[in-house]
Amino acid sequence: PGPEGGTRKSPGFVTAHGQIAPVCLFILKVGYEPLPPTLGRNLFGRQVYQLPGLFAYAKHIMKIDGRAGLFKGLTPRLCSGAIGTIVHSQVLQVGRAGLEGRSKHLASSCCPRLSTSREMVARSAATLVTHPFHVITLRCMVQFIGRETKYSLGPGGTPCSLTCCVSFRGLVPRLLGDVLSLWLCNMLAYLINTYALENGVSTMSEMKSYSQAVTGFFASMLTYPFVLVSNLMAINNCRGKLPRAGQGTLTAVPSPLLSVQGNMSRGNSLFFRKVPAGKLYVWEEKRFR
Repeated sequence: PGPEGGTRKSPGFVTAHGQIAPVCLFILKVGYEPLPPTLGRNLFGRQVYQLPGLFAYAKHIMKIDGRAGLFKGLTPRLCSGAIGTIVHSQVLQVGRAGLEGRSKHLASSCCPRLSTSREMVARSAATLVTHPFHVITLRCMVQFIGRETKYSLGPGGTPCSLTCCVSFRGLVPRLLGDVLSLWLCNMLAYLINTYALENGVSTMSEMKSYSQAVTGFFASMLTYPFVLVSNLMAINNCRGKLPRAGQGTLTAVPSPLLSVQGNMSRGNSLFFRKVPAGKLYVWEEKRFR
């Protein structure tokens, strides 16, 4: 039972029900916009053109592929989560065992740096081991665009085709993004808790617990371009039938070109999505140019 007397959900249950948003979000990261902009109102009541959000895209996917389309890539994602959790905990245990022989003075003087370094090593090891499953997950999701079944175990897909996807494309920017995000989050939280918040007030303990979440959100915003570039590299050269364009190839756009085009934050939001400035929606290609 959970702390509130309810039933505690397993990580697999949470991952399965949290798969819908990543599928929609990843399709938007690729730059695929199957639904045209609609006229709506912003927070100030002014009429503006807005792009559909999470629920509109979820309905669109269900209309084409049914409910199963919202859970593409779930199996490799569950495998990645399970293996990553085991590797992460084992590496942390090895790190703690190695520090037992050190003096208490050394451990207390650099506690934030030591704990962050141990967490960095554990996360990096888990990412390195599970990255092939991550690539498979992304390629299963992107098959919604190309309408192919190469990376599925159903009719038209074979287990042998999955082995072609087991690679480490996009690993370097993913590792860089994880490391930068971790250090930014922990160091900012440490500085805020140490110098900005006073210990004498009763509510300071609650505020310190929230500072980690706030700094984590801020760090994830700053390192989002690494996530975008890594995901695009992972699906590079996925072949399939592109909508209304015959046979084609999904090719990753270089990060400098993404920056010039103003697309480094593409797909970072599922709600309140604004139409890109200075671009026109091309219905035949279902994207902005």
